Order: sequence, then structure tokens, then C-alpha cells
Amino acid sequence: MSGETSAHCTVASTTSVGDWLRNLEPPPPEALRARIFELVEPFSSQSVSMVPDLFLDAGERLLHKLLRSGTTTRDAALELLAVDALVTYAFQAAASESWTLDERAAAAMRRIASSATSASTTSASTTASPAASQPVSD
Repeated sequence: MSGETSAHCTVASTTSVGDWLRNLEPPPPEALRARIFELVEPFSSQSVSMVPDLFLDAGERLLHKLLRSGTTTRDAALELLAVDALVTYAFQAAASESWTLDERAAAAMRRIASSATSASTTSASTTASPAASQPVSD
């Protein structure tokens, strides 16, 4: 599969992160596409080779934000779907480098688990001691 970054989007048709997202087939639902694009927009002109790392980073940041705020209810469905899609697309884009997938998956699992653990620790300490999240004054 020379020249492919994913099963549905080829390097020949894309040069940047934004192009890669715009050329996905089938495209994600419009609201999800718009949210993902919003999350990766600051990086949209970077090389398509950066899709796996940038999408995984964006998914991890959003998940951490959601977990820290406790926003995991139905009201956050689009955000949770965006996390899932970003991680899925990160691996879809990395599939052309199959020799990297085992290590990439292990590293992603460690990062996501760490984010979840960190968020739950922060949430627990804030719940146990509301003053713990307040700045210390002299």
C-alpha cells in the first residue's frame, strides 16, 4: 500500500492535516467533522505525516479536559464522540506504517490511562478538599 496514510485517504490526494480530514471517505457526520476540525485547526497546515500524533494528542487533551470537569454525561456526547474519532483516525492514518502500531498502541494506552488516572486524582482531591484547588496566598 505504498503512498497511503489510511484505508480511506491517500497521500497523493492530501498534503496537510486539514486536507486529510477534508478528504476522508466516508466523511464523518457534519457536526463531528466540524468539531474535529475545530480541535485540529491550529495544526491544519502541518504535514499529513503528523496526523497520527496530532490527532492522538488532540483526543487525549479533550478526554483529559472532559474527565477533569466531570463532563461525561449525554450532554457531552459530541465531545466524547470527538475523542473516539480522533483516536480512531490517528490509528487509521498510522496503519500504513504497520510496524509501528504495536508500540503506538501501547504508548497511547499508557497516555490515555495516565490522563484518566490524573483526572480522577484531581477530581478526588478537589472533592476531598475544595481548598486544595485554590491558589495558596501569602
